[in-house]
Amino acid sequence: MIARAAKLVLLAGVVLFYALVVFGNLTDPGSNLQFVQHVLAMDTTFPGNHLMWRALRSPGMEEAFFASIVAWEAVTLGLLAWGLVRLARAVRGTAAEFNAAKGMAIGALTASLAMWLVAFLDVGGEWFAMWQSRVWNGQEAAFRMFAVVGIVLLVVMQPDTESV
Repeated sequence: MIARAAKLVLLAGVVLFYALVVFGNLTDPGSNLQFVQHVLAMDTTFPGNHLMWRALRSPGMEEAFFASIVAWEAVTLGLLAWGLVRLARAVRGTAAEFNAAKGMAIGALTASLAMWLVAFLDVGGEWFAMWQSRVWNGQEAAFRMFAVVGIVLLVVMQPDTESV
């Protein structure tokens, strides 16, 4: 039962994180929209950077990128919460029932990993050369969240047995 409780607590921590992120983006969109604008504009990358042809300076595109990130976060939050409820309902069931209830949580955690990897590390970090910016570089934070979520995913995926 302790292993199951650990899985629930860790998953609940990720749910809380996403709830705070989505709440922050909905109540103060300007802060993170500003981040997206600078990353897409590549305005703080190395001077003379030959990748500047990739820069996007369209307010519509900036807002679309930001909206897609917030939507991805909101959907992930919903899936994570659903996965947490499914696991909580199965916590006193058999090992087979608890293992069967993990699917939504595993899918939601994977959606989270994909967001940090694709949106922040791949697109922001590499395509828009965010790694070159000393001011608007979110790679460290993105990697931190990728690692945290990845560890939670690995813990949740551990098979439960009747003796645990």
